[in-house]
Amino acid sequence: MNYILSAIIRGSIPFIIMSLLSGIMKFQRLDDYQVKSTFITGLIVTAVVAASVIYEVESWSLIKQSIIHFLIMLLTVYPCLVFSNWFPNKTALDLVKIFGLFLIVGIILWTVADILFGKILK
Repeated sequence: MNYILSAIIRGSIPFIIMSLLSGIMKFQRLDDYQVKSTFITGLIVTAVVAASVIYEVESWSLIKQSIIHFLIMLLTVYPCLVFSNWFPNKTALDLVKIFGLFLIVGIILWTVADILFGKILK
């Protein structure tokens, strides 16, 4: 299957589910912060799941796959974190702190995934 089509299919599933959940929450007149947080979480999950197809491109090295995945996460997940209001984001230092957290969590998750999928399950 085409990688782009696969990414669209994979990403659409969490996007639809989380969007519907956010809509239901809005319809129930729940707190706008919770509705927005649920939707942004859905965007983050959508980006991560859709970008997972990168690791299926067997002609690419793990380093190339990881760099491209990082760049996609930087362009999708990082802005979600900045605009989510989950963290202070008024100053440049705040943005650097968010980026640092983004990097730390990304490195931990990449390492765990590499150990799990690259070594244990192989």
